[in-house]
Order: sequence, then C-alpha cells, then structure tokens
Amino acid sequence: MTAAHMRATYEVGVFGAVTVTHAMIPLLRASGDARIVNMTTRLGSLSLTATRDGINADWAMLAYNSAKSALNALTVLYANELGGSGILVNAVDPGHCATDMTGHTGSRTAAQGAAVAVRMATVGADGPTGTFGGEDGPFPW
Repeated sequence: MTAAHMRATYEVGVFGAVTVTHAMIPLLRASGDARIVNMTTRLGSLSLTATRDGINADWAMLAYNSAKSALNALTVLYANELGGSGILVNAVDPGHCATDMTGHTGSRTAAQGAAVAVRMATVGADGPTGTFGGEDGPFPW
C-alpha cells in the first residue's frame, strides 16, 4: 500500500463526499425532506475491525476500510452539524453485492444492495439521523 494509493482512495471516498455534500447543502436546506445517505460498509466499523478474529478480519484493506471509517465519521459530524435543520444524515451498508468491484462474487444484487439506501433516502421527517446500518439493522461505529 502506497501513500499515493491511499490519497486516490480518499480523494473519491472521503473528499468526494465532502465536495458533493458541501455543494448540495444550500439545496438541501431549501428542501422540506432533505436526506444525505452515505454508502459505506461494515468494513469501516472501527468496533468490528478492532476484533482481530471478528467479522472484518479477512478483509483488511488499508485504504478502502480506513476511507469508509472516515466517511462514517463524516456522517456523524454532518448529522450533528445539521441536526434540527430537517436534513437527516445516515450511513448505509449495501452488503456484499455482485458488482465489478467485487468481481461479481457478492451474494446480493446491486438492486438488493440499493434497497437500504432508498429506504433511508425516503424516510419520514421523524426518521433517524446519525446512524450506520444495513439490511439487517445497525452496525457499531
């Protein structure tokens, strides 16, 4: 793993999210039902990663996992900053989907993976904010 590879991964997964979110905040503030849904993964969970023999043990990808941990932190920070504004901010894990990124080895289709994001994007005004979860419920940060 090189610093250049880490930078490239963070450029897309972290700085890209910040750039898009920052650009959209004025429009989101003008909306009555604004939602920010960050696509993450359980691999970004510090709690699950800290357990050396836990669920994340076989997937130690330095750049990807740490970028997703940073995205998870952004989710919490944006949720806190935008609290009370009507903008709900959450992070979702689509699960292991059969896509080009996974070499089509995933057990879920892209449509199945998208379902949790769509659900969070359309949650009512009384919905959660500052959460991290997947199809089967919440994940620890």
